[in-house]
Amino acid sequence: MKFTASLVTYRHPLAEIRALVKSVLAARPLRFYMVDNASDASLADSLAREFPSVEYVASKNRGFGAGHNIAIRRAMEAGSDVHFVVNPDISFAAGTLETIVGFMERTPDVGMLMPNTVGEDGVMQRNCKLVPGPFDLVFRRFLPRSWIKRRTARFEMHSADMTKVLDVPYLCGCFLAFRMAALKDIGLFDERFFMYPEDIDITRRMYSSGKWRSVFFPGATVVHAHAAASYASFRMLAIHCANMVRYFNKWGWVFDAERRRINREVESALGLSGERP
Repeated sequence: MKFTASLVTYRHPLAEIRALVKSVLAARPLRFYMVDNASDASLADSLAREFPSVEYVASKNRGFGAGHNIAIRRAMEAGSDVHFVVNPDISFAAGTLETIVGFMERTPDVGMLMPNTVGEDGVMQRNCKLVPGPFDLVFRRFLPRSWIKRRTARFEMHSADMTKVLDVPYLCGCFLAFRMAALKDIGLFDERFFMYPEDIDITRRMYSSGKWRSVFFPGATVVHAHAAASYASFRMLAIHCANMVRYFNKWGWVFDAERRRINREVESALGLSGERP
């Protein structure tokens, strides 16, 4: 299977970008797309000198999903079978991308995949989740963790066996592998979301398609140096909140029958029903 990859950057440190690009290019993708939402001429010059095989795209800053959509459309035209969406703060060992592509080749109904993700300390990150309701996200952001321990355990599926391949309705967008045929069916990232809920939205659409699976794959591991920008910047918090409002306006706030159905289905399949608070 031919595969491509894309990175959307906005004033990220050059050293971070360089390390990721080297790791991706070592796997010999069909194309690697660098979508620069800051249209930084100095970054373009640096990349052109060091990585002439990288396709640099200067773009207006229309957000994370819109930036990756530019690359995905180009990858489709290039004949890619699998496309990786990667964040600048991701690192991984040699052979990781090839392992994921091999799994997707052997499992033709997998439409999108997230590998195991760990922090720089080696601790597994809880990036497989149920479809969130507004309280799951509001409580997590503004209340002490000790107050919402049971609800968080349910939402993040703490009792799931993370040594197995799991069908999951919400996968974190820090590192995703997409089958191009599946994206042609369900559509690309919803560009109404500037940043944050686009991964919830696209995983939910993939899971609900009835044709394609969205899975957690423990056979590969990547390191995610999670920045949590919305916790450090009031501006990013405002962007986060505004886009979550758009997400719930699209899918429903308290009354979302499909969300309840999906979550019951996942909990039943994984034996997690006892976590319900």
